[in-house]
Amino acid sequence: MNVVVVGTGYVGLVTGTCFAEVGITVTCVDTDKQKIENLKNGIIPIFEPGLEDMVQRNVDKGRLRFTTDLVETLDSAEVIFSAVGTPPDEDGSADLHYVLEVAKTIGKNISKYALVVTKSTVPVGTAEKVRAAIQQELDNRNETIEFDVASNPEFLKEGAAVEDFLKPDRIVVGTDSQKAIDLFQKLYKPFTLNGHPVIFMDIPSAEMTKYAANSMLATKISFMNDMANLCEIMGANIHDVRRGIGSDSRIGNKFIYAGTGYGGSCFPKDVKAIIRTATQNNYHLRVLEAVEAVNDDQKSSLVNKALAYFDGSLKGRKIALWGLAFKPQTDDMREAPALVIIKKLIELGATVSAYDPVAMAESKRRIGNVITYTDSMYDALDNADALFLVTEWKEFRVPDYNEMKKRMSHHVIFDGRNIYERKEMTEHEFDYYGIGVKPLINNI
Repeated sequence: MNVVVVGTGYVGLVTGTCFAEVGITVTCVDTDKQKIENLKNGIIPIFEPGLEDMVQRNVDKGRLRFTTDLVETLDSAEVIFSAVGTPPDEDGSADLHYVLEVAKTIGKNISKYALVVTKSTVPVGTAEKVRAAIQQELDNRNETIEFDVASNPEFLKEGAAVEDFLKPDRIVVGTDSQKAIDLFQKLYKPFTLNGHPVIFMDIPSAEMTKYAANSMLATKISFMNDMANLCEIMGANIHDVRRGIGSDSRIGNKFIYAGTGYGGSCFPKDVKAIIRTATQNNYHLRVLEAVEAVNDDQKSSLVNKALAYFDGSLKGRKIALWGLAFKPQTDDMREAPALVIIKKLIELGATVSAYDPVAMAESKRRIGNVITYTDSMYDALDNADALFLVTEWKEFRVPDYNEMKKRMSHHVIFDGRNIYERKEMTEHEFDYYGIGVKPLINNI
């Protein structure tokens, strides 16, 4: 089976590589010549555990190749996945420019039946725009060539994307064609042998499912952060509250951890896009509007706590940041809380030293050298007035507290992911601020 994946970003590269891993012949296409050359040489553009080795293995076996020429791939393609970017416009809506450019190229060049699948996260109605764009180009050529359009949204977690693709909770497919259904069943058979379901539905429902899923997860995060803020005011402990509600099977214990807010490539963009879609159709998604507002505020929570601790001023203070990526196991900093925290700290006259196991190069690309980057987590603490724990990398979980105290000017930790225990802080004489727990101030 021959598959073409257009776009070698996060979704496209994982999709193409995982299809190749189960024996499918895959060609990945991208207009970025340097990226394609790098991929041919085994250099991948993202950090994702297990992906680099898998890319190299399938390139070596001849099942995975890379090119900048979409047209050359179309004669042999049975399924064409469009996994190009859909960045948010200024109004929050998804920019479909790249999606429709791919559709036009397909319409201008296909010579036989093709199944065209939108893999990118796109608003409801996009598949019909793709269908219209392909058909318009066929009409311009005076050609009658059968094709189908389908929606097959991804549900990958950054940091566990390979595992998610190979062992999916579910595979959602939106199509109105039996021929397309037959192709999808063939394509996904290696992934369904262990009982993972393919859920077929109409195209608009599949497109909506992706936004609804991410919006629900974002809602759980913002809800818990709102509750955490109230816990601090009322003297309750969000850890106990989480255990109390998480044991209810109707709620579950996932995505109910308080923190500094969600970031990444999916939740912020998708929440904005679905809010915009609703507004365009004269409906207000009031819950999601609140979800977004809570999340925006939550990214400033550590800065606000530090301001209160240092009597309303951070001017001249040195703040150490542990973690820059929006979550562990990735170098992705899109909408990362660290970006908001850094911006606010600098505006308040503080200096920042930071360490992240994999995201420092990405941070330099995004914000340059407005902060200091260190070679180790402890080097970031030298003469620091406070530590902000921003990303819950495993190596931060059991630090050497004595080393920390030797390096820091003030012994205070602002824990944005609640990975430390208050008892530990007491034993090691640190002042401690978590999210949704009563502050621990020694000798008070």
